[in-house]
Amino acid sequence: MEPKPSAPTAESGLRLQFALTVDIVLVTVRQGRLSVLMVERAGEPYAGHWALPGGFVDQDEDTEDAAMRELSEETGLDHLPEGIHLEQLRTYGRPGRDPRGRTVSVAYLALVPDLPSVKGGDDAAQARFWPIEDLVADDAPRLAFDHDEILRDGVERARAKLEYTTVALAFVQEPFTFADLRRVYEAVWGVQLDHSNFRKKVIDNEGFVEPIGREAPRLKGGPGGRPADLYRRGPAFWLERAIIRPRFG
Repeated sequence: MEPKPSAPTAESGLRLQFALTVDIVLVTVRQGRLSVLMVERAGEPYAGHWALPGGFVDQDEDTEDAAMRELSEETGLDHLPEGIHLEQLRTYGRPGRDPRGRTVSVAYLALVPDLPSVKGGDDAAQARFWPIEDLVADDAPRLAFDHDEILRDGVERARAKLEYTTVALAFVQEPFTFADLRRVYEAVWGVQLDHSNFRKKVIDNEGFVEPIGREAPRLKGGPGGRPADLYRRGPAFWLERAIIRPRFG
């Protein structure tokens, strides 16, 4: 019987070779619709396909710094506004996910208020915000690599976090009204919420929002009645009482 081969060691000269990349799922609410920032790839592989912003990590670079650098190079966003929510989403390393070779990607999720216009740069032909519903429709464009999976994971993470944390505040600019905050939940979850019930759930969570003692300006030609109170984000991150999203079917 022949002896069983020993496992490869560093001394044997056999090493696993792979590349490290980052991808960023940047989600916002634009015109009442949950949207994600995408870039159209200018070069191969997947030239002409839409993809999440991202790219290779430099040897002396932290992955989060790489994500911010790629975001700036590919979309023109030099910096993100204060108060955004940024977290590591997951690591994706399935063999064959990148036709250029063995590649592992660290994905980040960013929840931000509405941003100014973006433009393609570096190796991106163009950049734009896509409504999530247009990317999951039957006639949706095919995304590059495994970015459809990363996008689904990011959107589901955002929807889930609204139930037990205050990250919904990352989508609004201060000061804001209860209606502004409610519209965030409705856009992210894709539902309509009862105004009074939603307000009570927010108030029941101490530290979620804080009144600033001012009222929203009355819009010319808008409805009558008392103007809405204005609020700012409170110090809490975890909700004491979860706000459970409606589930149908």
